[in-house]
Amino acid sequence: MNRIALVEDHARLAELVRQALQAAGIPTDVFHSMETAWGAMRDIPYGALVIDRGLPDGDGLTLVKRLRAANLATPCLMLTARDALHDRVEGLDSGADDYLAKPFPMEELVARTRALMRRPAQLLADLPSWGDIQLHRGEGRLSCGPESVTLAPAELQIMLSLMQHAGRTLRRSALEAAAWGLSEAVTPNALDVALHRLRRKLLAVGSRLQIANVRNHGYALRDN
Repeated sequence: MNRIALVEDHARLAELVRQALQAAGIPTDVFHSMETAWGAMRDIPYGALVIDRGLPDGDGLTLVKRLRAANLATPCLMLTARDALHDRVEGLDSGADDYLAKPFPMEELVARTRALMRRPAQLLADLPSWGDIQLHRGEGRLSCGPESVTLAPAELQIMLSLMQHAGRTLRRSALEAAAWGLSEAVTPNALDVALHRLRRKLLAVGSRLQIANVRNHGYALRDN
């Protein structure tokens, strides 16, 4: 299951939400400001975003607008202490997908987050593609023409990030975060092992694409 990002500056509430989502099997990266979240959201293909409106560096809707302007359509649930109709309308008009007023039952937040995480598969047919390959996220599978190969969860997230960046270079730290999140300890060679396996799998399905090591910059998916 994809990770989600939670942007909430109240440390106690953020931890309670993280624990509730973790207990429901939804791994969560926590951010306490828009700027720190923005840096991660550009690189990590989160399954959904949960964003508080009242953040130390501004209204969380500003972050949503910034994401939509960058063509990042990750489903977003807004948290707010405001419950007026015009506030909910403003949030939805700004690109948010759902709205939850504080205080809220944790069960409802988990249910709404799960609903948003199912949305990309319904809207995008769960089949991102680039070059001659296609990613079947729901099945954990990579295909090229009639050939296909199974991907481990970390491999799937790495490949999704590379495909979404369409040939542009991704930093090593960004790929590690996409595969294992920001809160999990990663062994030094875990990414190297995953990339080695992905290169072999691209060859196995007969793809022209390769994962290039761009010296001192990171990695990119390139056409041979």
